[in-house]
Amino acid sequence: MKQLADGVWQLTGFPPHAINEYLLEDVLVDAGAKQSRRHILKDLRGHTVTAHALTHAHVDHQGSSKAVCEALDVPFWVGVDDADAAERPVLMRERQPDKPINKVFWRVMAGPGHRVDRRLSEGDEVAGFQVLDVPGHSAGHLAFWRGSDGVLVLGDVLNNQNALTGFPHGLRLPFDFFTPDPQENRRSAKRLGELEPKLVLFGHGPPLRDTQKFVEFAREL
Repeated sequence: MKQLADGVWQLTGFPPHAINEYLLEDVLVDAGAKQSRRHILKDLRGHTVTAHALTHAHVDHQGSSKAVCEALDVPFWVGVDDADAAERPVLMRERQPDKPINKVFWRVMAGPGHRVDRRLSEGDEVAGFQVLDVPGHSAGHLAFWRGSDGVLVLGDVLNNQNALTGFPHGLRLPFDFFTPDPQENRRSAKRLGELEPKLVLFGHGPPLRDTQKFVEFAREL
């Protein structure tokens, strides 16, 4: 794993930055596809993990959640409006736009559901980060914000690469065919831009430390 800030690590993943998972102090955030289990558990060896949280219940973030929670014997934390989908993954497929790619991804990446132990809402605290409700890409999408040093984990509200090809790197909105409510997602992105973060960590794409670039991109949406 690579340390990005105090108490913040990015797991390895392959290819790099394609589907990201993070360790915030002792909380694992996101769990890739169902094929990600092995590399996640390998990366976490030697680290204390007390919980697993999702930014949102989509198959490329939930796929290994059950396996990781059971292997590490930790509770599962999900946004209140995504919790039912994390427990019953078929709801993830039903709530995304009715496009063939979503049906394929669901078959390939989705892991089994797992009981949610804590339903997260705006203002909750996770590993020293404030929970923010940022819906649009999913109904219960969350971001995690640490105002003391400006670290923002925003899931898929924005991507920092083309989420299908893995390149080129650069800020972009998630594809509409992955996003049930693109307009609401834009509002969420503009809200995050107003935070003026110093380090932005994405579900897809490398970390970004260019505050001005992020703020201007969000403002212009």
